[in-house]
Amino acid sequence: MIITFYILLLILSPLFMGSGQSQEIQTKEGILSIFAHRVPKEWGEGVRGVKTRLNTDQKVLALTFDACGGPRSSGYDAMLIQYLESEKIAATLFISGRWIDANPEIFKKLADHPLFEIENHGSNHKPCSAVGRSAYGIVGTKSVGEIFNEMEWNALKIQTLTGHKPKYYRPGTAYCDEICVEIANALGYEVVTFSVRGDAGATYSKKQVKETLWNAPPSSIILMHMNHPESETAKGLIEALPDLKKRGFRFVKLSEFGLR
Repeated sequence: MIITFYILLLILSPLFMGSGQSQEIQTKEGILSIFAHRVPKEWGEGVRGVKTRLNTDQKVLALTFDACGGPRSSGYDAMLIQYLESEKIAATLFISGRWIDANPEIFKKLADHPLFEIENHGSNHKPCSAVGRSAYGIVGTKSVGEIFNEMEWNALKIQTLTGHKPKYYRPGTAYCDEICVEIANALGYEVVTFSVRGDAGATYSKKQVKETLWNAPPSSIILMHMNHPESETAKGLIEALPDLKKRGFRFVKLSEFGLR
């Protein structure tokens, strides 16, 4: 079933090409012809071309939540999402293909909600590497072809399910090389990591989450997780946000201001 789904995506993918890029570049063959022989020089969360802040000086924060997916990371923090909904707080959700497969009904609900925008966290939540580098013990993509599959297959999957193709891509673990960024740009995406590590992979205590949010400067992109209901991310956020509102902060989707 999954193999059939991806074959269908590849057949239909020319229909989803953006008009701003040539189909030759946007095909896998086009990407391979340009990038396959390149050797990456950078590796990390903030390599050249990665976006980490909102493009504004206004007193706003972008709350972004990863849904990573996998044997131990396909949970759903319902308390977190319910709080955002009840308080009408906008957020950007970076969702992997593995998490979508594990939570199809929840994904549909999130995608239909006007408070949230759905963005691309890769098919298999892999660090985005042209040579198989690892981050946090997770082996990354091993070639330009794998980068294309990791990035584009999930984008097409999200478009097939929602009718909207993602604009932003965050690699699994937020690690990538500069070749990954250039491939993303050629496909019409921006690579987004963060300026504030909001919950350190859902490992922070409630107090740490709260203090991190309190200290976030204006225009920050805050990275947290919505796939670990056992974590204290939701509790820390629930305590921090009322005070941030009193201080005049507003919470926005990434697309409201764009990135820098």
